[in-house]
Amino acid sequence: MYVVCVTIFVKGESVQPFIDATLDNARNTRREPGNARFDVLQAEDDPARFMLYEAYQTKDDLARHQQTAHYLRWKQIVADWMAQPRQGIKHKSVFFGEQQG
Repeated sequence: MYVVCVTIFVKGESVQPFIDATLDNARNTRREPGNARFDVLQAEDDPARFMLYEAYQTKDDLARHQQTAHYLRWKQIVADWMAQPRQGIKHKSVFFGEQQG
């Protein structure tokens, strides 16, 4: 698995529109053949901080995701709602669910 964890700080007044746009992106991403997970997490101590946990079968599947219409639409829509640039950290899976590697 190839995983990216994206931390996003959203402007307070934009939290709900951000959630709505991100759920649309998440639902469409889950339909992609190479996607294994797409979780949208909201920080308990700061409702304007989010983490997107995305798992793909391969690094190439992530690259294909970043070219989809729903991702490009999401990226454009949420850009002005971010309080600072998003921070994505990419990971190689050591243990994922019930499988290794």
